[in-house]
Amino acid sequence: MTTEESVPTSPTGRSIQTLSGDLTAGLVVFLVALPLCLGVALASGAPLLSGVVAGVVGGILVGVLSGSQTSVSGPAAGLTAVVAVQIGTLGFQAFLLAVVLAGLIQIALGVARAGFIAAFFPSGVIKGLLAAIGVILILKQIPHVLGHDPDPEGDMAFQQPDSRNTFSALGELFGRIEPGAAAIGLVSIAVLVVWGRWKLLKQSPIPAPLAVVLLGVGGSLLCRHLGEPWLIESSHLVQVPVADSLAGFLGFLQSPDFSQWANPAVYTAAMMLAAVASLETLLNLEAVDKLDPQQRTSPPSRELLAQGIGNVAAGLIGGLPMTSVIIRSSVNINAGGKTKLAAIVHGVLLLVSVAFLPLWLNEIPLSCLAAILLVTGVKLASPALVKQMWDEGRYQFVPFALTVVAIVLTDLLIGVLIGLAVSIGFILRSNARRPIRRIVEKHMGGAVLRIELANQVSFLNRAALGRTLNEVPRGGHVLLDARSTYYIDPDVLDLIRDFKEKTGPAHGVEVSLLGFRRKYDLEDQIQYVDYCTRDIQDAVTPGQVLEILKDGHERFRKGERLTRDIGRQVQATASGQHPLAVVLSCIDSRAPIELIFDLGVGDIFSVRIAGNVTGQKVLGSVEYGCAVVGAKLILVMGHTRCGAVTAAVDLFRSTETAAETTGCQHLESIIEEIQQSIDPLAFQGIEQLTEPERESFINAVARRNVLHAVEMILRQSPTLEALVRGGRIAVVGAMYDVVTGDIEFLTDSA
Repeated sequence: MTTEESVPTSPTGRSIQTLSGDLTAGLVVFLVALPLCLGVALASGAPLLSGVVAGVVGGILVGVLSGSQTSVSGPAAGLTAVVAVQIGTLGFQAFLLAVVLAGLIQIALGVARAGFIAAFFPSGVIKGLLAAIGVILILKQIPHVLGHDPDPEGDMAFQQPDSRNTFSALGELFGRIEPGAAAIGLVSIAVLVVWGRWKLLKQSPIPAPLAVVLLGVGGSLLCRHLGEPWLIESSHLVQVPVADSLAGFLGFLQSPDFSQWANPAVYTAAMMLAAVASLETLLNLEAVDKLDPQQRTSPPSRELLAQGIGNVAAGLIGGLPMTSVIIRSSVNINAGGKTKLAAIVHGVLLLVSVAFLPLWLNEIPLSCLAAILLVTGVKLASPALVKQMWDEGRYQFVPFALTVVAIVLTDLLIGVLIGLAVSIGFILRSNARRPIRRIVEKHMGGAVLRIELANQVSFLNRAALGRTLNEVPRGGHVLLDARSTYYIDPDVLDLIRDFKEKTGPAHGVEVSLLGFRRKYDLEDQIQYVDYCTRDIQDAVTPGQVLEILKDGHERFRKGERLTRDIGRQVQATASGQHPLAVVLSCIDSRAPIELIFDLGVGDIFSVRIAGNVTGQKVLGSVEYGCAVVGAKLILVMGHTRCGAVTAAVDLFRSTETAAETTGCQHLESIIEEIQQSIDPLAFQGIEQLTEPERESFINAVARRNVLHAVEMILRQSPTLEALVRGGRIAVVGAMYDVVTGDIEFLTDSA
């Protein structure tokens, strides 16, 4: 049975598990969002129902239109300061007109795909935002959990409407704790913790937040019977406006004052609301996507469009402006919300409950809802996140930490802007100090300073690049590598042109260019020699050639290969070749000579044969390379885990031939040549060796096989032996380790 078949699904094709999770999450978000909606409205100086209207529109309308599966929209605490000022200036109904216009601006931004700016928010700032919201939830909800501080639940700024701040509210707790509300709050926290750790409860169909709310209502009723001091005051209960009829409920709604359409202050307010709401939405959307267990990516421009339509609708029926809200969204994810259905359910429940069940809702203690938010805050501001950012280094941790501190001590928008400013400062400082990468490359024609330009080279990099170029010594060579560069400031281009055409030649410095885009009018030009010429071949000694190979292998091992123009090398070597060495190696695919020694076209002769053995034809090739073409070094390179050597060991003293065992008719001569390097005495106990010991034995045979090949070259070729005696060439053996990439040279010098 497939996975799809094993999970029952609803008629819509949605899995029952996902549907259940969304319904549960929608209920939990509704319970948390209701007091938040009322609190934001109270803190903004707006009618209480305007916050609920924004929550309903944000849940249902924006939930349907949004491309995010986990984001929940509603009235945002981050907008309270802006909203309060504008309501005080314009009056509420003129303010609603500004909300409608702000929504139209957001629609235009969404159509123009302005959401792309979300990609430029540094991850450190986004994670700082999440952690800061967690810290704020903890600090702000502690008083509510203990039954103190009647300030609105939705107020998340450092400075509170009653002229107190986050810390002064904590300091006033002593002696002002409400026993009944505190007992419910502390029990709620305990229930949430136990529910999350006890497997039986964790798998229960009843969500922990719902159980907490039901226990809270029961506790509130019990405290009412106990009387003072356990009685919970109405200020510590949910306070939903109660209408005597449906007509009375609709009478709570207000409409915009369209007669203010010519008031410039309305348009100023609209632009401010649109800018702040859009920025906060994009930031929260980015943060919510990081919390999503499925790591889905929400389309930011579509979100701006959805928010714009939602704000137009909210403004028309008397609602506050809305954004994507990180608190509701994080609660949604923690409660198991998988799709946008959870947000829609939360909006529907807000509408139904406020319209038909206000008296029931007003029995819910704020302390149990505060407990849900506090536990959510602990998850957001986890020590693991702090440790992760610390491990990523100061360039990530400092913006992260300052974002957290700034948001906690100011508000969300100001704190994020401070975090962005710090991140930009780090980027500018990094570019100013390390705008380029300097690498000294040892080419055939001499050392070349390769300057690898950054992805973006701004005017801030001009001074550092100028200093680097001026430090190139007379007679030196510099390569400006722009292959990874997408933007170069015009001032920097002027500096490069001036140095190439005037300053460099005046200082005796040759300048090569590589990878500049066509629009910069700087063609690729390699002026240094990056291949072996006749002059270089004549000038080097066998020992120097060996050092060139060793240096090349070191670059290969470190992943720092030289910058070469292969097309230019092909053209330059077409008329003749002047290789430095002849390398006799095995045909094994794991030992490519040109890569292992970081060589280019025309640098070596490569003779490859299974088992790197000698023979008449092999010697003929080697003699041609040294005696005719002028190569200065012969390198015989074997390698570990060699298949040919393994076959030779397996067939040693066997009654079967290589042709009978492998079906290869011409392999016998190679096997016999390698078997001359097997020690008969050591071979006698090979059956008792462990697998690692057997591999070590085979590698030892391969090593002796290399030395044997070196000996055979000198013994079987009088031509090569005479060149060695004359000091014109050297013969060296080496072993390459296919596991580590290291090379052991069996002769110290050439």
